[in-house]
This record gives sequence, structure tokens and C-alpha cells, in this order.
Amino acid sequence: MKKLLGTGVALVTPFKKDFSIDTEALRNIVNYCIDGGVDYLVVLGTTAESVTLNKKEKQHVINTVVETNAGRLPLVLGVGGNNTSLVVEELQETDFSDFDAILSVSPYYNKPTQEGIYQHFKAISLASPIPIILYNVPGRTGSNMLPQTVLRLANDFDNIVAIKEACGDMNQVNELIKGRPENFMVLSGDDATSLETVLAGGEGVISVLGQGLPAEFSKMINLGLQNNKEEAFKIHYALEEGMDLIFEEGNPTGIKVIFEALNLSNAGVRLPMVEATSALKEKINSFLKPFIITRLTA
Repeated sequence: MKKLLGTGVALVTPFKKDFSIDTEALRNIVNYCIDGGVDYLVVLGTTAESVTLNKKEKQHVINTVVETNAGRLPLVLGVGGNNTSLVVEELQETDFSDFDAILSVSPYYNKPTQEGIYQHFKAISLASPIPIILYNVPGRTGSNMLPQTVLRLANDFDNIVAIKEACGDMNQVNELIKGRPENFMVLSGDDATSLETVLAGGEGVISVLGQGLPAEFSKMINLGLQNNKEEAFKIHYALEEGMDLIFEEGNPTGIKVIFEALNLSNAGVRLPMVEATSALKEKINSFLKPFIITRLTA
């Protein structure tokens, strides 16, 4: 899956002031990311507030992104949940003709055993008509998909092609890279460890901050893939504060502040998330200032 090499971004769903989907803003964000040099787009991941979108709204987001992208970049669709039979049903009912892979999160809230996680993804593998990227994010799911389980799945099912690893533990990432079968990709799901993951032998990242600063983030990852550590870390250190700030009050609260500062959308999020505090907005705007000035003077 060389299409998934480099920088993927987990797109937000922008809202109008009345919390309906802002279609024009979504189109602008897609174009902004493509123009900024990202390598692929992830639609309806957790950053998209997909759990607060109804079926009709999800289809509207898909249609808008597909139409705006117009075949320019590979697309990944978020299809996951904690009810295995419903995920399988969704896989059987969805038209994947415009997508290159699905991103499927490890079951949340239920806190299954490793065997339960394995059987969940086995069912998804048997039902999915396109390649699958596993998604491990213990901070959101309440359980950690261990390397043994990931590698077992990678070895047992040819259509399980990658993992988005957001455990934040480089020892676990290194274990995956060391033990993986040929052609299985390890992608960072954690902006703060994305460069380290690439330098350790991973293939890239599915980023949140990358959609706000696509040119800078993509350049950092590309330099990392070329093993140009010195130049890559210069960008990493410049971005590091932003990587922390955007998650300070939850995701996508912070990244939407960046889009507001860039006049691409407003910062509204749907309950139970709430819009960023004025204090956080001030900190994020301060972080952004040098990047905006650089662009204006370029």
C-alpha cells in the first residue's frame, strides 16, 4: 500500500454556527490540505466527530470530500465501532468505489480481551472488500491492542495492511516494526511521536495537526523518510508546541481553532465537546503567528 506512505490527515467536520455541516468550509479544507502537499485524506475518523453525525450527515461528508478531491489523492474511510455485527453490516452496505482502504478503531468502552480484539478484526477482515488499517488508541478505547495481537492479525489476513498506532509508547511501536510481516505498514497515530516512528522504520502518519499546517508537517515527514534527521527535527521542534496545544481541551477542539485562525471554518464542535476556551485560543493563535508570517513573506 505505497499509496499510504507519508502524511495522511484525519479530516475534521466543520460546522456552521447552528452546528449543521459547513459544506463550503469542508471543501476549502480539503483543497487546503491537497495544496499543502499531504499524501492522502482520512474521512470520518474520530477527528471528524463521526460519533455525533447521523447516517445522512456521514454520507454528505463522504460525497463532499470525494467530489472535492476529484481523484487527486487516495482516500481512507473510517469504519469502526464496538458492536462487531453492526460494523460488518456497515461494510456490507457501503460503496467503497472511491476509497483505497478503511481505518477501523479497536473496540472502545467494552474493553475486550486480546482474543476479543482479534476476533473483532477477523470478522471485519472477512467482510471488508478493501484493505484495512487497524487503529490502536488506548486513550480513547480503554484497551491497548498489543503488538502480539496486531502481528497475529497481520500474518493471518492479507487485507489487514497497516496499523495506525497511537499508544504513544515508542517501545510498542518498535516492537511492531521489528516483528511485522513484509509489506505491513506502521503509521503513527500520534503527532508527537510521528517523526520518531518514521525514523524507526515506520511509513508515515495519520495526523491531526497536519491538516492545519499541511506544508510544514508533510515536509517534516518526508525529511524523516529520507533519514534527514537534522532538518526534520528542526520542523518537529517548531511544531511541537502545537502538537500539545491542539489536544489540551480534547480533539478536534484545538485543531478547529487553527482553522478558525486561518479563516477556513469556525471553531464550533458538537456536544459533548465544547468550543475551546479563550485562553486556549490565545495560546494557539500565538503558536500559529510565526507560520502565518512566514507564509505572508514567502
